[in-house]
Amino acid sequence: DKIFGIYDSKSRTAQPIVEMLPQEDQEHWAAQTQKAQGGERDFDWFLSRLPERYNKSGGSHTMQMMIGCDILEDGSIRGYDQYAFDGRDFLAFDMDTMTFTAADPVAEITKRRWETEGTYAERWKHELGTVCVQNLRRYLEHGKAAVKRRVQPEVRVWGKEADGILTLSCHAHGFYPRRIAISWMKDSMVQDQETRWGGIVPNRDGTYHTSAAIDVLPEDRDKYRCRVEHASLPQPGLFSWEPQPNLIPIEAWLVVPLVVLFVALIALLV
Repeated sequence: DKIFGIYDSKSRTAQPIVEMLPQEDQEHWAAQTQKAQGGERDFDWFLSRLPERYNKSGGSHTMQMMIGCDILEDGSIRGYDQYAFDGRDFLAFDMDTMTFTAADPVAEITKRRWETEGTYAERWKHELGTVCVQNLRRYLEHGKAAVKRRVQPEVRVWGKEADGILTLSCHAHGFYPRRIAISWMKDSMVQDQETRWGGIVPNRDGTYHTSAAIDVLPEDRDKYRCRVEHASLPQPGLFSWEPQPNLIPIEAWLVVPLVVLFVALIALLV
């Protein structure tokens, strides 16, 4: 979940994230730029033709591609290359069988064209099984410290009561890596069906934050705990809500005599 490089259609240049990779390797980044520009041209081609084929000539449209590779624990390689149009599956390439799978009749047109052309499958197998793996190992070596980084979440729990229902919210902030598990428990029993989770959202510093909320009866407040599991924690943490006493009325009573006393002292001095 770590970003190593970026490319956009304005700069039309692939660039490394400075703290992760050496910027001096111009040959590598020139190759990434050329590859990204080729992908941009392919996307332009798709977006100029697919809306009409799907009878969606008006409005805005989105073309997405997910390409990547995994180095598994046993040393084997897994590659994937998938396309989507307007959020729906379009085409997928299977590196093991060297075949394309079309999601619908429109995608079948592109599939037949790629199969007829003859070099797409070989090219993608080389890209996924060789080039992608080399780059992955390269990025892991240069970004080893960042990949192994561990930052503990700061967890806060609070509650808000309305109409006889107490909403308990558990917020985890500033953690890394991204993967985290937050659950509400009642008397040691996980309450997943009653829990509402927020998304895992990135912060500007590269860490993440997320939340989980649950509605409970006010009298059952002491039975609930928020359980947080994360790679940075030696063991799962349990957190409960401890409401603070309302001190506003007491402060108001204290302020009034002090003001009166202060006014009296001024009167004596005058």
